[in-house]
Amino acid sequence: MNAMTFGTHTFDLAVVVGCVLAIVVVFSMTRLIVRHMRTAATQRAATWRVAVLVLAQPVCAALLYFALLPPTTPGEAGTLVVATAETPASALGAGQGGDAVVALPEAPALAGVERAPDLGTALRRHPGMQRIRVLGAGLEARDREAVHGDAVAFVPNALKPGLIELDAPVRAIAGGTFRIDGRAHGLRGGSAELRDPAGLRVDRAALNEEGRFTLSATTRVPGAATFTLRLRDAAQRVVEEIALPLEVEAQPAPRALLLAGAPGPEIKYLRRWARDAGIALQVQMSVGGGAQLGDAPIALNATSLKGFDLVILDDRAWSSLGEGQRVALTDALHGGLGVLLRVTAALSESEQRRLRALGFAVDAGRDAVDVHLLESRRDDDALRARIGPGTRDQARSAAAPVPESPALTRRTLRVAANDGIALLRDQGDQPLALWRAEGRGRVAVWPLTDTYRLVLAGRDDLHAETWSDAVATLARAQSSSPISVEGESRVGERVALCGLSRAATVASPSGKQTPLSIDPASGTRACAAYWPREAGWHQVTSQSRTQRFNVRAVNEAPNLHANLVREATLRLAAESSAANSANAANRPVPQNPGERWPWWLAWLLASAALWWFERARIGFAKAS
Repeated sequence: MNAMTFGTHTFDLAVVVGCVLAIVVVFSMTRLIVRHMRTAATQRAATWRVAVLVLAQPVCAALLYFALLPPTTPGEAGTLVVATAETPASALGAGQGGDAVVALPEAPALAGVERAPDLGTALRRHPGMQRIRVLGAGLEARDREAVHGDAVAFVPNALKPGLIELDAPVRAIAGGTFRIDGRAHGLRGGSAELRDPAGLRVDRAALNEEGRFTLSATTRVPGAATFTLRLRDAAQRVVEEIALPLEVEAQPAPRALLLAGAPGPEIKYLRRWARDAGIALQVQMSVGGGAQLGDAPIALNATSLKGFDLVILDDRAWSSLGEGQRVALTDALHGGLGVLLRVTAALSESEQRRLRALGFAVDAGRDAVDVHLLESRRDDDALRARIGPGTRDQARSAAAPVPESPALTRRTLRVAANDGIALLRDQGDQPLALWRAEGRGRVAVWPLTDTYRLVLAGRDDLHAETWSDAVATLARAQSSSPISVEGESRVGERVALCGLSRAATVASPSGKQTPLSIDPASGTRACAAYWPREAGWHQVTSQSRTQRFNVRAVNEAPNLHANLVREATLRLAAESSAANSANAANRPVPQNPGERWPWWLAWLLASAALWWFERARIGFAKAS
């Protein structure tokens, strides 16, 4: 409907034009009649002449009205056929009457097809369309917002072989393990492998029936690191390589307290691992008679426990705690401290009762059995890359076999908790250690007694990974508020940066600074939109925090982007179809505007005839 807006008032254009013409007609008719009445009887025109002039005024006004606003006629809703990226010319077909075909900027050159900078512009150019048929790869994010109430049909292209889904972190902690999940299309019987920045394969997995895979790796030092995901087909030919940029950050080393009832090899190698991992470990070992070994002794109370993130203690140290020390440890646990209890011998009834107070149902665990840790199946090359170029006394050659994981000793302790989570599993995928949340902290029961055997067997990597996961899971949470990057980080695509301050900026790889404007609608998340124009590492600065994120080039990982666009367009089509089906009964019949030129021609002829008649002497008395 045509409308005019003045201030806060909106008027129908047809009503405004009609009122103006009506006023002009009334004024003209009144003027003709008054002039006729005031003219002397001997000079008056014939009555029929005046009647013709008076009646001609509304006729000309009506013709002018329909020339300006031609009548609409009921019509059939047209379909807007939209060609997007990779649309073949054969897919356009022959359109029906009322249909229009447009090509968006991503579409290839199509002969005789109108080009449009975006879908919104195409819809404005063709206002009578109520259906949209999308061909090719699908609608980019720029165009999906332009669909408002129109029925959308999507005829997608077939996917090409390659990576179509990827869930990979953009940030990781130095020395920690990260995992990526993905799905490949058209590579049945193929495999996926992960290579570190040096090009060494650190993990490999066969694709399942759906093409899904899971890979993992460990980080080394802080900084920007680029891992590589390589996909192979059933013939082991490389189909696609995708760069996985990762920002490796140095996390403040957790502060740990180790309490042991006696020295032993487990304590020795645990201390060595903590030193290599940069963990501040305070060790206290009791040797009886009030004597202690290790670091300078500290009093175990609420004040001293605030200086630690994790307490590791064995059952002997657990039993020797005084009542005040036990209360202080429990209060610290509720406040966020992590506690790991190593069970190395049978538990007494009082110790079982204390564990039940912490939410664990346990028995004595009087016997011990051999177990093997669960580890991902990797080939020798991947294991060598993870273990490193050498061991304690001898270097591993490229042809040397990788040592097998040795058997470890586990107390036959049956541990159960309603909200317990497995901290460690054996090769049968059975839990070896269990943890649960207690207040703001976490507490775990650890029945393994000799993880040091992993180091003696040459599996330093598995020993470090086992204890790194335990410490990362249980230690007190570090206060940090990283800036999150949401959306596909690709040139030309919108990304949302959240957790910002008001003076946040983004620096591109070329050094160009872009200030960010926080969207008020994002609330406490404090998000701002950013459209990268360059590929590579970008740096966002918010107050005293700086964080980097990588942006892919337009043509990088094309299958991944194509599937994101495809899935988003399919969802849009499904949602629009459901909405249109629900509103079909209330949808008005589309009205097509009529032709203007016949009305203009009629008005012009009528006006010309009236102009001639007004100047002719027809209807006047002849002079004597």
